[in-house]
Amino acid sequence: MSGERGGLGLVLRVPRPGWLWRGAAAALLALGAVLGAWRWAGWRAAGRRRRLQRIGTVLRLFVYPVKSCRGVPVGLAQVTAMGLRSGELRDRFWLVTKEDGHMVTARQEPRLVLISVSCEDGQLALEAPEMKRLCVPVKLPRKNPVRNCRVFGMDIQGRDCGDEVAQWITTFLNSEPYRLVHFEPSMLPRKSKDIINLFRTTDEVAYPDCSPVLIVSEASLDDLNTRLEKKVKIENFRPNILVTDCSAFEEDTWEEIVIGNVKMKGTVCCARCILTTVNPDTGVMDRKEPLETLKSYRLCDPSERHIYKSSPLFGRYFAVDKTGTIRVGDPVYKWVPVDQ
Repeated sequence: MSGERGGLGLVLRVPRPGWLWRGAAAALLALGAVLGAWRWAGWRAAGRRRRLQRIGTVLRLFVYPVKSCRGVPVGLAQVTAMGLRSGELRDRFWLVTKEDGHMVTARQEPRLVLISVSCEDGQLALEAPEMKRLCVPVKLPRKNPVRNCRVFGMDIQGRDCGDEVAQWITTFLNSEPYRLVHFEPSMLPRKSKDIINLFRTTDEVAYPDCSPVLIVSEASLDDLNTRLEKKVKIENFRPNILVTDCSAFEEDTWEEIVIGNVKMKGTVCCARCILTTVNPDTGVMDRKEPLETLKSYRLCDPSERHIYKSSPLFGRYFAVDKTGTIRVGDPVYKWVPVDQ
């Protein structure tokens, strides 16, 4: 009998030695498993740990309310999922079209870049050389028809802004009849992924080419101008954000960046077209520079030719991960691993 009788007549059981060893071994194994899991979790966390590294400063901000018209410099902008916003001016939420709905840009009508846009008291104001200033309500009457439009071969809607502004644009451009349409929040946006497959299914735009935000660095512009006889301006390239305090074309490598309380993800570089050759001050298309010079040293790697084809690269497109507010003077950060 493996026990001992106590003074109260109780039998006190003494565990067999084998039980002790097996219990101790099980406890040690359990402790080892816990410690192992803790260390593994620690290694995984260390692998994910990152810090913010400053890479530049916001020098200028631009909103382009009407696609291909002059940009509006702003000191502060809200960054929405579909691009920059300043008050009621939203980036490329208005579009000039032919009567059949096909978009019209400065590629076809270079003088569009001479039309200035502003907003006050709920009115979109248009101004151009030798034209009387014209105002259009931002919130259009429901009686104005919704038109089916085509932007780079994709369908999208826009509410017609009326005959008066249509005649104003047609007169200034001395063109066939054109219309102005406005994208409204209830309308279905275009999917960036349907334009370039490297975007995510959640990335959407109204009338921009493909992306909510375009960033260019001042150093990239300076580098280009060292190679040109006739210097060009940042307005030739129509970015939303111009960044300083970084090296030329460094923006090509930015993957995840933070400005103010806004988080953005780099997607693809901006493949440049003939629109860059339109002089933003005269509305005259050169058709050669700065595009030819860019082609001499800014073509993509052959492995990426299926994305960019023969277009030179200048600037980088970004999608918006976290909306918020940015200001001129804000530092620009990128995420890097803790050991960098």
